[in-house]
Amino acid sequence: MRAGLLVIVGLLSLALVGAPAALADVGSFAPVSPESPNADAIRTSYLFVTIFVVAIFVLVEALLVAFIVRYRRGRRARYEDGAPIHGATKLELAWTAGPVLVLFLIAAFVFIELPGITDVPSAATGKQELEIRVTGRQFYWQFEYPNGVIAIDQMRAPAGVPVRLEVTAPETDVIHSWWIPALGGKVDAIPGIVNETWFQADAPGVYNGQCAELCGVEHARMLASVVVQPEAEFGAWLERSRAEQTAGSAELGKETWEGVCSKCHGLYGEGGIARRIAGSPTLGNAAALETLVRNGRVTRRGVMPAVGAGWTSEQIEALVTYLQQSPPTGQPPEESDGS
Repeated sequence: MRAGLLVIVGLLSLALVGAPAALADVGSFAPVSPESPNADAIRTSYLFVTIFVVAIFVLVEALLVAFIVRYRRGRRARYEDGAPIHGATKLELAWTAGPVLVLFLIAAFVFIELPGITDVPSAATGKQELEIRVTGRQFYWQFEYPNGVIAIDQMRAPAGVPVRLEVTAPETDVIHSWWIPALGGKVDAIPGIVNETWFQADAPGVYNGQCAELCGVEHARMLASVVVQPEAEFGAWLERSRAEQTAGSAELGKETWEGVCSKCHGLYGEGGIARRIAGSPTLGNAAALETLVRNGRVTRRGVMPAVGAGWTSEQIEALVTYLQQSPPTGQPPEESDGS
């Protein structure tokens, strides 16, 4: 019994000693450093709840050790009953009312913070809220701006401006989940349903995330990033991108190739789950390529989803232009000599 007590006390001591170190390394213990007000509210709520969790854990374990020591068998025979102990009414009331109070405090705090997580703040004077449509597909993110600009996997946004995101997925796709930890919580992209979230990043920088819903064999490669730029720089990019995409620039085609096609195929099959497409006549046939990406294909090797269902004609044209004018390059994998 004494040896067991020593082990319990030792483990509890280690937990108490290690707790400050774990709390100090918040990069692994808590949500990442927030860069948006809603992300800050999520982190604050998390830490508030954690205080109660740690306090209750320490209290329960301390009482457990105290009771083990206080009511140990000692010299009493193994099969002899211990002395009868009368219940403590005040103590029983305390451990019933205590958890109710803790739950009430947590619920009240979360509901106080909830508007700051879900409600988009009003834009500052002279600025307008920016709306971006976020579409999750197997296995990429597509972003559509109000002026028609399309981007793949990498979103750009202005610093200091509220950005409202309409998150969805095509009805023929599966559920995905939009998540940039530094800019807010997870929001599901559900086929045929539009969910909303927002962020407002004041500091320019690159904020990374990925799909947070297991969506298929290439789920791990469904990454996303948000590039926050000074407002003037973002406005110049938006106007330039619109002009280029209207003129049939290959830049969007390159983004589409790298974000959509190469993830599964790769030019020489290095995508890992689909056949090599180097030398395929479809790459040089605009009509055949459009039919393939819009409708998909069923073969003996499996099913290619309609990755381009709903794409604009500009996006199709951009992909064709890129493949014809600046085709992707690469080296075929080395063949095994069988030795």
